[in-house]
Amino acid sequence: MSSGPGRCLAYRRGRGTVPWFRHKDLILHETEQMQFRERANDVSDQPGKHSFGRNVAPPRGDEVHVDNEHSFEDGLPGTVRDAETPVRKRSRFARSGFVRLASFMLTLVFLGVLGFGAVIWYGKTEFEKPGPLSQAATVVVKPGTGLNIVTAQLEEKGIIPEQGAMQIFKRGVQASGKDKSIKAGEFGFKPGMSMQQVMLELTEGKPITYSITLPEGLTSYQIIQRVAADPVLTGELPDVPEEGSLLPDTYVFQRGASREGVVQRMKDAQKKALEEVWASRVDGLPLKSPQEMAILASIVEKETGVGSERPHVASVFINRLRNGQRLQTDPTIIYGIWGGKGKPKDRGGLRKSELEKQTPYNTYQIDGLPPTPIANAGIASLKAVANPLETDDLFFVADGTGGHVFAKTLEEHNRNVAKWREIEAERRKAAQQSEQSN
Repeated sequence: MSSGPGRCLAYRRGRGTVPWFRHKDLILHETEQMQFRERANDVSDQPGKHSFGRNVAPPRGDEVHVDNEHSFEDGLPGTVRDAETPVRKRSRFARSGFVRLASFMLTLVFLGVLGFGAVIWYGKTEFEKPGPLSQAATVVVKPGTGLNIVTAQLEEKGIIPEQGAMQIFKRGVQASGKDKSIKAGEFGFKPGMSMQQVMLELTEGKPITYSITLPEGLTSYQIIQRVAADPVLTGELPDVPEEGSLLPDTYVFQRGASREGVVQRMKDAQKKALEEVWASRVDGLPLKSPQEMAILASIVEKETGVGSERPHVASVFINRLRNGQRLQTDPTIIYGIWGGKGKPKDRGGLRKSELEKQTPYNTYQIDGLPPTPIANAGIASLKAVANPLETDDLFFVADGTGGHVFAKTLEEHNRNVAKWREIEAERRKAAQQSEQSN
């Protein structure tokens, strides 16, 4: 081969040419190789002669390959390889830019999945571990309150940890599919409850409930006063309802319930009770309507506190109505004078003037029933009037034990009254002696 300016230097085993002016180092290297071969040939022509006591071997790289299909690192053609080094042909697929991009993207996806899994594991661990609450606490969730507000309430009370950017409680509730299942009401939380337990309490637990108990025989005014004094109920107090229109019972409600709403429940309950009891009444009662039944039931309610006596007391009034006799019951006089507020506690028995006082409710002075109930009767008294005991009794008086003694005739009744007055006299005497001894 020849070399010179403007020519390309070719190699015997190469597969291409390299311009000398682009690869000066390559030309110098070839020249040194040729000179080394000439010296080596001279030595090999003289048998037994060795250089430095050993055979002279050509240095590695005695044959130089020029591969125009492979590039230097700078991307120019003409890679020089040692003859003893095998040529490894790189795959065109591996050299593809698309493949390198895809590999990079797959790596990013893998790292992303790995990081996402780590976040999920951390969030689940935090969601299920014991919470920071050190003592029992409550939270009131108003109707329509969203998850963000509920989370802030829980965080403020220290029931769940501070949420920060991750918002683990919110994400956990959403991941559980319960973000639309949060109930309204007041909920109680025990110390150490996890965020998961808090979520279940809000979505599956029962809100804290309160109750107000209204005994039978209270007037509407007295019931409204109790409703007004309840510390849990909210809102304005409604006007005093009509007498007898409220059903005495225990009413359960949640925090935030309105006073007006609870009173309306009492009205609805009484209306339903009157309809049902009236429908179950016996035939032949001297009563024309559910309202008259409620009036007589209120009188029975005020006359006795012994449940078993109610049907017997009702029978006395039913018999008197049938006979056209006046009811002559003291509770009606009291209501006619003092109304729903009731007789003052410091007042004793009724005076003669009060017994003779003309009022629409004085059953000593009027025939039949008073115009309205004198109290709110319970279910038991309503049923007693609708299904009274079958007797011929027309009178009753206290027996000194909390109950009553009944009589068919006035003569028998007067004897019973005399006995009762003796009991009262003995009690007054014992009370005086007790005061004197003290």
